[in-house]
Amino acid sequence: MAAHDTRMLLLGAVALFEPVNGYQIRRELMSWQVDEWAHVNPGSIYNGLTTLTKQGHLVRHDLVDGGRPVAVYELTGSGRHELERLLEVSLTTVDLYDGVGFHAALGLLPLVDRPTAVRHLAQRLRALEDLLPHLEGVTAPGRTDVPPHALRSMELQLLRGRAERAWLVELLDDVRSGQLSFRDEPMAWAPADDDPGWQMNADRERYRALLGR
Repeated sequence: MAAHDTRMLLLGAVALFEPVNGYQIRRELMSWQVDEWAHVNPGSIYNGLTTLTKQGHLVRHDLVDGGRPVAVYELTGSGRHELERLLEVSLTTVDLYDGVGFHAALGLLPLVDRPTAVRHLAQRLRALEDLLPHLEGVTAPGRTDVPPHALRSMELQLLRGRAERAWLVELLDDVRSGQLSFRDEPMAWAPADDDPGWQMNADRERYRALLGR
């Protein structure tokens, strides 16, 4: 996974739950199974939070919660700008060989407003539709100037591109018609009663109180 994708996941997870401690970020991202599809290991999460803090994208607050020291993180202004930039790049860039960044950005869509989501997804659709004719030309019947094994690889990319185009058209229709939830909108979905997110919400309110919010 590219470093900018890992950075986007960390900034996005903090944005979803801030103020939030490092262990909660690690647990949340592991529940997304990022170690399997994004190849983000638990140790790199703490290192990434430290790096983003040094870069000025996060601010770390060292608090005492119930008699125990705890480090909690929030995004800075530059962190929000960087997250917006990374989301735009991942949502609009088509790479049929590597969809990890797009997959990660989809999980963070609630962090953008609906018009922004429509704009980015529509741009992705246009890029995909620009790419498909090239793939169709390369894989046209009777081609003898392309090695057979390479031709089969390109055929697979064409099938993936066509499948994503059909899926993306449906997704855009849903978003434009008011489905799903985005920033500044009521969340239509709620986790199960035993989901750790409820405890994270309670911790967030306690951290805010400790920060004088």
